[in-house]
Amino acid sequence: MNRVLVTGATGYIGSNLVKRFIKNDVEVHIITRVTSLVEQSDISGLPVVIHQHDGTTAGMIGIFQLARPEAVFHLAAKFVAEHESRDVEELVDSNLMFGLQLLEAMAATRVRHLINAGTAWQHYEQEAYNPVNLYAATKQAFETLAAYYVRAGLLKMITLKLLDTYGPNDPRPKLFTLFKRVSSSREWLKMSYGEQRLGLVYIDDVVNAFLMAGQYIETLPDFEMPSYSIAPEQLHSLREIAAIYEAASGNRLNIGWGERPYRIREVMQPYVGARLPSWEAKVALADGIKRCLEV
Repeated sequence: MNRVLVTGATGYIGSNLVKRFIKNDVEVHIITRVTSLVEQSDISGLPVVIHQHDGTTAGMIGIFQLARPEAVFHLAAKFVAEHESRDVEELVDSNLMFGLQLLEAMAATRVRHLINAGTAWQHYEQEAYNPVNLYAATKQAFETLAAYYVRAGLLKMITLKLLDTYGPNDPRPKLFTLFKRVSSSREWLKMSYGEQRLGLVYIDDVVNAFLMAGQYIETLPDFEMPSYSIAPEQLHSLREIAAIYEAASGNRLNIGWGERPYRIREVMQPYVGARLPSWEAKVALADGIKRCLEV
C-alpha cells in the first residue's frame, strides 16, 4: 500500500496507526469534522493530508475523489459504555451515518478495501450476536449496512474485533491510567470483586494487526467479510491484572475488592473468535505494563 485513508486518526489507536504508516513511507489521508482536534492530537505536525468532512454524502465522495486511497482503515467511533438518552443522536451519526457515507463514497470511487474496527462487545455471553450496550449495537448495525456493499461486489471488508487495548501515553480513561493515579496518590479505590476476565493487547500488537489485515485483504475473495478477534493468548482476571501491575511497578494498589457492584451486563468472559491469520500478540502483559511506566 502506498496511499491510505484513516478515520479516527486523532484517537489513541488511530494516531499510532498513522505514525506507523508514516514510518513505512505510506501517504496518509485522514478525515475530520473539526480540524482543531488534529491540532490538539498526537498527530499534530505529522505529514498527513487532512480532509474536513462537511457531514454530507456528496462531501464524503469529494474527499475520496481527492484522496484516491488504496485502502480505508475505519477506526472512527463514538464510544459510550452506558448511554443516556442524550447520546443517541451522536451514536447514530458517528457510528452509522458517517460509516454509511464512507461505504457509499468507496463504492462511488471504486475503492475496494476496507479494514473496520469492531468490538468483542458485539458478543455478550459468547453469542453470535448479543450487544453488551448500544455502542456495540451500532457497531453491528454498521456491519449489516456494509454487507450490502460487500455482497454486491462493491468492496471487500475485514473487521477486527478488539478486546482491551493499552499502551504508553494513552489519554483514554482506561484501567492502567486509573492504576497509575491510585499508585501515586495512595487513594483507596473501590472496585468490583474483580472476577471478570480481560484480554489486554499492547498498542504495537494492535497496530500490527491492522497492517496485516491490510495485506491480507488483497488476497481475500470477493463477497467475503470475515471478522477476526484481536486477543492475547491468555486472558487475566481483573484481580490478576492488578497483581501483575503491582509486581511491575513495585507499588501496592489500595483496592477495595467487592466494594462496588458489577455493571449492568458486565462482561465476565470476553468473546474470542477466529484469529487473524499469522497474527499474534507478542508483548506480554507484564512487559507492556513496564513500557507504559517508563514514559
